[in-house]
Amino acid sequence: MISNRANAMQASGIRKVFDLAATVKDPLNLSIGQPDFDVPMPFKRAAAEAIVAGRNSYAPTGGIPELRKALAAHIDRRYGWKPEDLIVTAGVSGGLALSMLAALDPGDEILIPDPYFVSYKQLPTMCGAKAVFYDIYPDWRIDAAKVERLVTPRTRALLVNTPANPTGAAVSEAELRGLAEVARRHDLLVISDEVYDDFYFDGPAPPSFARLYPKTLVLNGFSKSQAMTGWRVGWAAGPRELVDAMMKLQQFTFVTVPPAFQLAAADSLGAKLGPAAGHFDEYLRKRELACGALAPAFEFTRPGGAFYVFVKAPWGTGTEFATEAVKRRVLTIPGNVFSERDTHFRISFAAPDAVLKEAGAILCELARSR
Repeated sequence: MISNRANAMQASGIRKVFDLAATVKDPLNLSIGQPDFDVPMPFKRAAAEAIVAGRNSYAPTGGIPELRKALAAHIDRRYGWKPEDLIVTAGVSGGLALSMLAALDPGDEILIPDPYFVSYKQLPTMCGAKAVFYDIYPDWRIDAAKVERLVTPRTRALLVNTPANPTGAAVSEAELRGLAEVARRHDLLVISDEVYDDFYFDGPAPPSFARLYPKTLVLNGFSKSQAMTGWRVGWAAGPRELVDAMMKLQQFTFVTVPPAFQLAAADSLGAKLGPAAGHFDEYLRKRELACGALAPAFEFTRPGGAFYVFVKAPWGTGTEFATEAVKRRVLTIPGNVFSERDTHFRISFAAPDAVLKEAGAILCELARSR
């Protein structure tokens, strides 16, 4: 009854923790990978007004003209880059699914980092392809020479994520240039997930990968920068041939993104809110608070971006430590959800200050309990 493809895929470990949260009384939730601010009020109003005005029909598959025009201007202004084409997707997750379905055949290989965002491993399986992991332990730095040694005749694509989930690593320009040279030598497609690009904490952001290598598909969206996680508005931009194929696949899968939310997203691109909808300094402060709370008892690499810390378990496996933490009301994500190893756990510091302080104290106490 169930396909081999579906049986080969694993249920999301993140969703399992979400379900677990509902069973814990007064949880201290450090598991959720979403901003702790709400969608800014002007964009809520824009979506509501669009709904009342009747913008509730099917939208064009590639996105409404207002958002496509705003995105083209934003990409030029922000990245200094003019993509051949772009498509509005059902969040970055939708863009990931469409890009892999469009680019990968059964038996193909795609290089992905380990640790990785959960979809990176599972989506190639959906395509009948294989995820090959380039290891970035212990400090989340990328060695292009080690990545190149993994290239085979079956390698078709390379996936890059910066700032990264789950590690919070901000990949340097030198590392990106090294990967670009690997891609160029082997004529690989690069899929660059840049959804956290408003969350570089230490100095200016490196150039978008598309500035370094033309055969790049950039994925981004509004879930992190504008807290529109439930609205599912993302975008993909890059080579026309690939975007055309994604457009065709979207016609028969996601079909379209709700037009009212697209209009609100277009408004947000013209707003003068600054990075992370004006909450950048707050997240910078939360990073310091989280790292300070964990430092007395844990080993970790200080994140340069996003809003995560990937922490080494002080004893046992990451799963064992995260399971014990739940018994003390602290919800984290065990590292094996994001990795072929089970040595770490992930916290999100997109949480209230009081939660970060109390959870940090409990985790430190748990770390010293053995």
